Amino acid sequence: MRPDAAGDPGDPPEEVGLDFPREWLEFPDPADPEHVVRADLTWLTSAWTCIFGRGCAGVVAGRADDGCCSHGAFFADDDDLARVTAAVADLTDEDWQLAPVGRGDWTEKGEDDGDGGVRSTRTRVVDGACVFLNRPGHPAGSGCALHAMALRTGVHPLTTKPDVCWQLPVRREQEHVERPDGTRVLVTTIGEFDRRGWGPGGHDLHWWCTGSPVAHVAHEPLVVTYAPELTALLGEPAYAELRRLTELRLDQGLVAPHPASADRFAHATRPMPVELHRHRPLG
Repeated sequence: MRPDAAGDPGDPPEEVGLDFPREWLEFPDPADPEHVVRADLTWLTSAWTCIFGRGCAGVVAGRADDGCCSHGAFFADDDDLARVTAAVADLTDEDWQLAPVGRGDWTEKGEDDGDGGVRSTRTRVVDGACVFLNRPGHPAGSGCALHAMALRTGVHPLTTKPDVCWQLPVRREQEHVERPDGTRVLVTTIGEFDRRGWGPGGHDLHWWCTGSPVAHVAHEPLVVTYAPELTALLGEPAYAELRRLTELRLDQGLVAPHPASADRFAHATRPMPVELHRHRPLG
């Protein structure tokens, strides 16, 4: 249930509130002096992990099997669409349950953005969910056909899925900032894609996993489990520096924990399911 919802037995798992203390880190990209990374360490050191098919309540009531795939995926740009188009060509009928209805007709126009802009292209929605979502009972297993095909062929799913699908629930924002001395830098902010990331409609989602303790069950922090995705978003040198600085902060005990991770183990002897102190030798 959302933080403000009543405790009805039929409600989805609880979520923590959206506002709580966070620890942020800002550092220059070692490979580019005109690029600055700003990272939410509270999120990146959380124990969040995807629990699709393992307790995920879904974003639409009564459709837990959809996970977050009920509304299709909007493409970020032409490169995103072209990359997925190439991946779709590699899907076999065994990979893709809805291939008979989707092949050759797997995109559609979404709703107008309300500001007079162009209508966005997204993956087609069939019977209430993304055309690439294999439903329960499919011989190849339920879930994203593009994801399953990537695993079958030995590539990372970020190379086959729409950008929004592999980036979630990490949110990247970029803006050029002019400093007081007149210099200009690109600031990349990496943080939690919480309900607010979806805009006003995010508050109407049936459930959202980033703030729910049931999804904070990983044995390593997100900065480790999402290494390929963070590397793709930041570049290898910036990711390596992010991980180095994150581990240093954890060694010093300076990171404010995510309440969804902490609440999950509130009554346990260890408050977090990840090692917040690496205990590396000094010197």
